[in-house]
Amino acid sequence: MRTNRKAAGRTAAALLTACALALVAGCSGSGGKDSEDKADDGGGGGTAAKIPRMKIAMVTHSGEGDTFWDIVQSGAKVAAAKDNVQFLYAANKEGKEQAQLIQSYIDQDVDGLVVSLAKPEAVKAVLAKATAAGIPVVTINSGAEFSEPFGALGHIGQDEAIAGEAVGEELNKRGKKKALCVIHEQGNVSLEERCAGVKKTFEGTVENLSVEGTNMPASTSSIEAKLQSGKATDEFDAVVTLGAPFAAASVKAKEGAGSSAEINTFDLNEDVVKQLKAKEIGFAVDQQPYLQGYLAVDELWLNKNNGNVIGGGKPVLTGPALVTEKDVPALEKFTARGTR
Repeated sequence: MRTNRKAAGRTAAALLTACALALVAGCSGSGGKDSEDKADDGGGGGTAAKIPRMKIAMVTHSGEGDTFWDIVQSGAKVAAAKDNVQFLYAANKEGKEQAQLIQSYIDQDVDGLVVSLAKPEAVKAVLAKATAAGIPVVTINSGAEFSEPFGALGHIGQDEAIAGEAVGEELNKRGKKKALCVIHEQGNVSLEERCAGVKKTFEGTVENLSVEGTNMPASTSSIEAKLQSGKATDEFDAVVTLGAPFAAASVKAKEGAGSSAEINTFDLNEDVVKQLKAKEIGFAVDQQPYLQGYLAVDELWLNKNNGNVIGGGKPVLTGPALVTEKDVPALEKFTARGTR
């Protein structure tokens, strides 16, 4: 597994922070209910912190069937069990509906909010209401540049531009000349940043293709048609998908189009690791979603109980790291249990 050099120091810092947080929580002292709340089988372990119970809600832009957010929730739930937190979750891919979900949790007087900023302008006003009500906010995954202006304590995720640049550099090393970058959600600032990053460092040409991410058969057909049309002129020799479920769709589309393009993807799950092992995918970009959920809950817990702000308010990076078939033996057991 290779971590991009620009992010390596900050990624390492995030991992060290996670270890330190686990130790701090294990030393919690008084109050709250006993430690009968056990962490579920998510790799975190431990018992609930003996402190007054908190209520933390997470609202994301996940579409139906997006396994990435299952992994984020796994990390959040383990941290919640350890910290004696009631964890609530809701998602909607549309910005307006996401804002309504955030408002519903403000009305429930939660102790903290974790929010993804894929469509930042849609949630800007409601996040201002949260901070005005004294509810601390941590942003994750997307929209890092909007986190501080929107009043959040901090942001946890990968720098999407750096991640895209790392992909472009890897494509150069692999001798690729023409890449198709598949955007599965229009208006998502993070996905646009990824493709822009690829274009910045890739010495070949990049074409973007927008697909209907919530309709996998339609997405597969769109990718297949694009690969087929490219054969008539300058054939694509690489496909970059921006989410793990779309890697499988691209593998299927490649077969249907009779293309020889190498499939590569952002994000990691059990299926992607299997595809790497089978050499159906060249490489994947791991941003450690489990860590995003875990650290977000822990940051809100630490802020309430000890006044801490992870990273001094600056973004805490959880990626990117490039994963190939060589990393499969080390990752299989983690992806099988849904934590990587």
